[in-house]
Amino acid sequence: MKRLAYVTLGCALVVVSAASAGVETVARCGQGFLEKIDGYLVLHVKGTPYEMGYQHGALLREHIRQNMHYLLEVKGKQGKLKFMGMQVSPRDVIDAIVERERKFIPQEFMDELDGVADGAGLSHRDIQACNFIPELFHCSGFAIMNGATKDGTLYHGRVLDYSIDWQLQEHAVLVVAEPAGGVPFANVTYAGFIGSVTGMNAAHVSIGEMGGKGQFHWDGVPMAVLVREVLQRAHNLDEAIAIFRDQPRTCQYFFVIADGRTNRAVGLEASWNEFRLVKPGQSDPLLPHPVRDAVLLSAGDRYEELVRRVKAGWGRFDADSARRLMDCPVAMKSNLHDALFAPASTKLWVANASLDRKPAATQPYHAFQLTELLQHRPDAGAREMPCVVKPAGHTVKAVSR
Repeated sequence: MKRLAYVTLGCALVVVSAASAGVETVARCGQGFLEKIDGYLVLHVKGTPYEMGYQHGALLREHIRQNMHYLLEVKGKQGKLKFMGMQVSPRDVIDAIVERERKFIPQEFMDELDGVADGAGLSHRDIQACNFIPELFHCSGFAIMNGATKDGTLYHGRVLDYSIDWQLQEHAVLVVAEPAGGVPFANVTYAGFIGSVTGMNAAHVSIGEMGGKGQFHWDGVPMAVLVREVLQRAHNLDEAIAIFRDQPRTCQYFFVIADGRTNRAVGLEASWNEFRLVKPGQSDPLLPHPVRDAVLLSAGDRYEELVRRVKAGWGRFDADSARRLMDCPVAMKSNLHDALFAPASTKLWVANASLDRKPAATQPYHAFQLTELLQHRPDAGAREMPCVVKPAGHTVKAVSR
């Protein structure tokens, strides 16, 4: 019944989607396809973990190969980091994290990574290494709702501040996933990454993370896997909270999680040794300026500015003014992407850093709606790539169509 509800919610939008200008199918692969919407890459994947991974790898093959090469062979070998009393390369640190966290990772996640590697024609080790880079992300986030917004709509903003000189923005993609047996979701991500740091699902739950301290505490489920679990499994805010509460965690991370059905949101610390919630309007030692009907997570001067902006606009925020809350200096110079979610309607707006390294907050936003995207179908005349499945025994074989 839950899956039926997701489909029904978007039915009225089918005609609008089909008639929209600027939509182009790039290629198809099994149940997956890649399209461009006003120039933005949108990847649709569907099926088992391996099938979704293979579709991802095959349809974004060149983007993934370029992305992984730069991350691992260029940035991954630049400079040295102090790790366990030694000076080592960033790649060595990531490999160590993979080995520490491997036993905590669900097999379905590893199967999907295998699919990405096979589809892109890359080593499984390299794909795994790149997917653990998000363990180093740091950011800001907020949720405003009820009296804080013009009509009571809940808006959830997410600022990803990370190294824009890593060229991830050149491979930005919105992944629309329909996992077998799971909740459909949208993942704001980059080619080759299957975990999540920013996303929203068809059950109207949205989430974004903010990194803290506690490096080297990696004996737990990786942060990006926990966020992906929320997107794929949580039907409401309480289920999302439980995913973090009930599993072993790693370094210090903070999250804003919102539920559009109930107009609820929380801030959450889920670290290796700490689990606590911050509700709207609630004070916290790290967040000393509570605002009614708002959850505001950031640090230092960025937090102070975010609080000032929300207080100044309280009661008048709409989608446009909510996006402006993420303008610099709330967003840092390293601002890789910004996203605003309206989870009740499943609308989202995404901006990425420019190719010449200007922060995402200075760039135009692209507008989407998840319920509409789930109704998209590929152009039957678009290029079709081989469909590959992974039967028992882990043997990969092509399926003719």
